[in-house]
Amino acid sequence: QVRLVESGGGSVQTGGSLRLSCAVSGRFGSAYCIGWFRQVPEKEREGVAITNNFGQISYADSVKGRFTISRDDAKKILYLQMNDLKPEDTAMYYCAAISPCVGGTTDDTLRVGMYSMDYWGEGTQVTISS
Repeated sequence: QVRLVESGGGSVQTGGSLRLSCAVSGRFGSAYCIGWFRQVPEKEREGVAITNNFGQISYADSVKGRFTISRDDAKKILYLQMNDLKPEDTAMYYCAAISPCVGGTTDDTLRVGMYSMDYWGEGTQVTISS
């Protein structure tokens, strides 16, 4: 059984930084995608950053150049480094995984994975004040 546990959320001012962590327990199939989604109330969940077992990465256009997804395979932790944060980044951030990737790609998983990911964490709140 796979379990994902997020941490690292909080409140910072515009321009600040946060690093989210997702501790992974259990095992996926050999081909998988794992990454971050976010959601604000009354809006659809959206993909933020996805990586796969090959290390390929896809980012949402709104976070390119500001967010970096990475992982420590030895510790089984996925990270999301978030820099130059903006009020519009305020959301609940979720770690999620699927095996295999949607459409076999990180791009497709980013775009439509919110409808089909196999595993979800409970989320961590990020709040950016102006």
